[in-house]
Amino acid sequence: MWLLRTPEDAISPFTFRIPPGKIKTIGRAPNADFIVDATLVSRLHCRISAGAAELQVEDLESTNGTYVNGERVDRAALRSGDRLGVGEVQFVVSRSSRTAAEASPR
Repeated sequence: MWLLRTPEDAISPFTFRIPPGKIKTIGRAPNADFIVDATLVSRLHCRISAGAAELQVEDLESTNGTYVNGERVDRAALRSGDRLGVGEVQFVVSRSSRTAAEASPR
């Protein structure tokens, strides 16, 4: 399970979980898989593809760009510890050993 988390001191905290083999979108639009209603985030900002060893991020022609560790990218690999910038929101990439079934509330 991959996790995208805003830093602990974030004003609006987000945590998104992505199991390997899944593809998710991030943006402001209601049809985005992960909705982030924040400054400089496009309606459909980027796409995240989860693999077993890494995540792939692809910018979806966002107005303000997608950033990995401070560098603007069209497409990039993400690994645990990397920082993903979407608009003014920063996410830290990490891995969780918990399965999707263990992570869901009972």
